[in-house]
Amino acid sequence: MVGGAKSTVPDSSPAAAGGRKTRIAVLVSGGGTNLQALIDAQGSVITDGEIVLVIANNSKAYALERAAKAGIDSAVILKKELGSQEAFEAAIIGKLEEYDVDFLILAGFMTILSEDFTRRYEKRIINVHPSLIPRFCGEGFYGLKVHEAVLAAGETVTGATVHFVNEIPDGGEIILQKEVAVQPGDTPEVLQKRVMEQAEWIILPRAAQMLSEKLKKERA
Repeated sequence: MVGGAKSTVPDSSPAAAGGRKTRIAVLVSGGGTNLQALIDAQGSVITDGEIVLVIANNSKAYALERAAKAGIDSAVILKKELGSQEAFEAAIIGKLEEYDVDFLILAGFMTILSEDFTRRYEKRIINVHPSLIPRFCGEGFYGLKVHEAVLAAGETVTGATVHFVNEIPDGGEIILQKEVAVQPGDTPEVLQKRVMEQAEWIILPRAAQMLSEKLKKERA
């Protein structure tokens, strides 16, 4: 909610003294606008964590260029080349272990991860969804489809949610939410941009810092 976000991770406070930063991997499929928001927030909003790896399941994802420009290592892992979900997830796990990753951020990652995978990283995977969960979420609600549904329902307020990821699409615990007004005459595209600018790009870095700080303190 605006001003007073709902949280299941302790609020940020002065960073724990000493110790390495929490190591973050970002999983992407497309343009990487949320990845860019995270990159831009490093050192300012995100002070206890650092993005050490970007993994894409699309070799043409522009997010890979964003990672390269920021000097962040990246990897492309394609399910169609590996032949199964199990092999695909095993390849991701291999990369995460290679880079000693502490937690994952799904930033427009258009693949549902298995229960085995999400349980392996319980409370260590977060995702941003472009609605106020539990409204307009779950299987089939992604991208413009979410904003089309919001407008079709005549909603006056929408927003975004950062939540932990489990085996249920958009079903994990809510970390942060932020409301955004729906304006008369909005199209799905216009609303999508406003939700990104006024909610997603704000609360995703905040949530990344909150979890980074929590995990860093646990190591201290």
